[in-house]
Amino acid sequence: MHCSYLIAMIIGCLAGKPIESREPPKTGFWLIFFWLRVLWSIGVLGFALAVTLSALFQGKTTMWPGVPGGVAVVLFFVLMSVVGMLEGMQIAFFAVTKIKKEDRGDKKFAKMTCELLFKGKGRNLPGFMIGRQLSVVTCFFVIARVTTLSIAEGEGNLWGVPDALQNFFNTGFLGAIITTILGSITWQLVASAFPIAFLSNPITYIFLVICLAFEWTGICGGAWVLAWIMKKMIGFQRDEVYIGTAEEREQQGHKDDAEALQAGAGHMIKLPGFYEDA
Repeated sequence: MHCSYLIAMIIGCLAGKPIESREPPKTGFWLIFFWLRVLWSIGVLGFALAVTLSALFQGKTTMWPGVPGGVAVVLFFVLMSVVGMLEGMQIAFFAVTKIKKEDRGDKKFAKMTCELLFKGKGRNLPGFMIGRQLSVVTCFFVIARVTTLSIAEGEGNLWGVPDALQNFFNTGFLGAIITTILGSITWQLVASAFPIAFLSNPITYIFLVICLAFEWTGICGGAWVLAWIMKKMIGFQRDEVYIGTAEEREQQGHKDDAEALQAGAGHMIKLPGFYEDA
């Protein structure tokens, strides 16, 4: 999955804000080892894309009959982009929860997104997580049909490969690699480095509204009940109960150290529970 790092680096450079890691610079063996893994990941991703796209154009996937190969390819990348946006949004949303209101940007859609997300007692943030999961599952239902190979009885294998290799293709593992890299990890890495940019995107606000609408239907309302039971059993409390909000910490003389946080465009946001050097 290391080509995700390369894609995130390229996006950072194009944006004029190179991504800075919390880890010390790699040198010697570890630098070579890192780039070897990047090259290996690029090769695997390229092979997975070649197999999947070839199968799509040859009609050898579980895509619904009658859908042209070109349409299936477009649908595949559009849905992966939707999933990627949703993956990036959750990272960006959790990042800005620790930022003071005045530091969340002055762009119109950044303000609109934050106002809706933190409206009232902040119920819309977990509500978004429920709606986001419903949206992701819906998208993956279609993506799975697009990326899973299926050879009809009497047809030859893709590229004439042996049956053993064709059976491996049919597992859908290659599709999982594509969606993990291009529809998840890459977007998360970019969002962790540019959370405010994600908030300023009008598509983010639109997707937030859609996710909240999905949550409003109550299809997965049982999640609230299970979360409440877990909270009572274990005694979970919000972070603000223990450390206060960013504004409260500043008033008490414990404001966040911008240098220690390494916050801002191009800097990875360290999320709670992550390893110190992650």
